[in-house]
Amino acid sequence: MFATNYQDILDRVANFDASEYARSRNFLDGTVSRLSPYISRGVISTKYVLEQLDTRYDRSSIEKFIQELAWRDYWQVCWNELGDAISSDLRYPQTPVSSLKPPLSLIEGNTGINDVDHAIVELYNTGYMHNHMRMYVASLATNFGQRHWLQSARWMYYHLLDGDWASNALSWQWVAGSNSHKKYWFNQENLNKYGLSEQHKTFIDQPYNNFPLNDVPSALVDDISLRLHIELPETTDIIIDSSKPTVVYTTYNLDSRWLTDLDANRVLLLEPSHFDRYPVSPHVLKFILDLTHEIEGIQVAVMEFKQLKELCCPNFDVHYKQHPLSKHFEGIEHSRDWMTSVHTYSKSFSGWWKKARRELGL
Repeated sequence: MFATNYQDILDRVANFDASEYARSRNFLDGTVSRLSPYISRGVISTKYVLEQLDTRYDRSSIEKFIQELAWRDYWQVCWNELGDAISSDLRYPQTPVSSLKPPLSLIEGNTGINDVDHAIVELYNTGYMHNHMRMYVASLATNFGQRHWLQSARWMYYHLLDGDWASNALSWQWVAGSNSHKKYWFNQENLNKYGLSEQHKTFIDQPYNNFPLNDVPSALVDDISLRLHIELPETTDIIIDSSKPTVVYTTYNLDSRWLTDLDANRVLLLEPSHFDRYPVSPHVLKFILDLTHEIEGIQVAVMEFKQLKELCCPNFDVHYKQHPLSKHFEGIEHSRDWMTSVHTYSKSFSGWWKKARRELGL
């Protein structure tokens, strides 16, 4: 489903029909780009995608998709400004919360809601989940199941090829009402409209005026303690030519065309401390490592940045791209490829988008 060959990725951008996005994006079988794993991993940028779309469309005709790209940039602005605060209730305490642990049936894909259960199996098998389904799943965990959003969000991030902690955490908080003024609820009628089945007689098959529910549905009562484990590649000897600069890649910057004119050491840095906080599944790690095959001469370094720094001495000439998780890096920081110059934080997307939209000529 998700190629790792660079040309195949570019072909996916070129073949995406952005004109259909606004009309069908909420349908689980609608026209969506499925570019998010490549944007999240820094293989391509939101700016690159926009530039390619500019060759085929007038921007006003695809504004909804451009806005979707802009959400990616906005979440990064939030993360860069707020740091670890995005891992706590941001604006309001989530309430009610009966448990910190996710519902067992949700993790097992056994809620009794067919579209949801199928989507969870697909997530495990492919690392993908439709954005609208992510909202449904988050609502089941946090609002119907009254679970705090954090552990459930970590579970989803663990399995997503496009795992971006800012996008994931802040979206879960939006659903749970800790990053918005109200919670997101849905019912079976809504799921049937946008989903792939015509199911009835589930615990969500009721009118909206019944929400919020007083009690947790029996299907969501049991919870589970998650162990999100990751096994990083075995450490091998990293050969650094101290006469050359070193270009550092991370799981959020896998752009194989970055600084290709520079004769340099090229290292994918996998910091154990990072994966202790943000573990990913073996499927996701394999996807990341497969993407690096496009980067000529790259070595995989399982170590902390300070250890890499010692290897690069005495000629400490290190290049890396800006990212909220790279603030402790030292050397020459390169800007990420933003769609706009609007990098200032705003509490709401609408406030930030008003400025970005103007710059984009929309």
